[in-house]
Amino acid sequence: MDTPERLIQSTRELLWERGYTGTSPKAILQRSGVGQGSMYHHFSGKPDLALAAIRRTAEEMRTKAEEQFSEPGTALERITAYLRRERDVLRGCPIGRLTQDPDIVASPALRQPVDETFGRLRQRLAEVLTEGRQRGEIASALDPASTAATIVAVLQGGYVLARAADSTEPFDQAVDGILVLLAQGAR
Repeated sequence: MDTPERLIQSTRELLWERGYTGTSPKAILQRSGVGQGSMYHHFSGKPDLALAAIRRTAEEMRTKAEEQFSEPGTALERITAYLRRERDVLRGCPIGRLTQDPDIVASPALRQPVDETFGRLRQRLAEVLTEGRQRGEIASALDPASTAATIVAVLQGGYVLARAADSTEPFDQAVDGILVLLAQGAR
C-alpha cells in the first residue's frame, strides 16, 4: 500500500472510531506509520486528508448498497438484502457517525460527501420501491420517497440504539420492524 493510501485508510479508521475532532494528525501518522513530511507532501492538512477519507468511505458505502439494490428479485427482497447485510453495528455507521461531529457539520466541504451518500441512498431506495410498485409487488398507496427516507432513518436510529445498549438487539429489532411494515405494504 502506498503512502497516500495508508494515510487515507488510517484516517478512515480513526474517523469511524473517534470522529473528526478526536482524530489528530499525530494519531493519523502513528496509525499509518508514515512521517509528517509525507502527510503534508500528499495532503494540505487534516481537512484535506479527512475529505479524501470521507469520500472513500462514502463511495464504499454506496457501492455496497448498490450491490443489493441491483440484484435480481422483488423490491422487498432487495431491500431486505440491503438491511440484513453484514454490518459492524456496534461501531455504528461510518457515515452516519460523522453527522454527530460538529466540525463535520460546520464544514460544507466535509459534509458534502455525507449529504450525497444519504441522498443517493434515499434515491436508490425510492427507485427500488417505485419498481416494486410498477410491478405490482408493493401497494400503490406506499409513497416511495417518504418510505425510503423512513428506511434510512430507521437504519441510522437502529445504529444509535444499538450503540447506546451495547447490543445489536435494538438494531435487529428496528430492521425487523421496518421489514414487517414493508411486507404489509407488499401485495
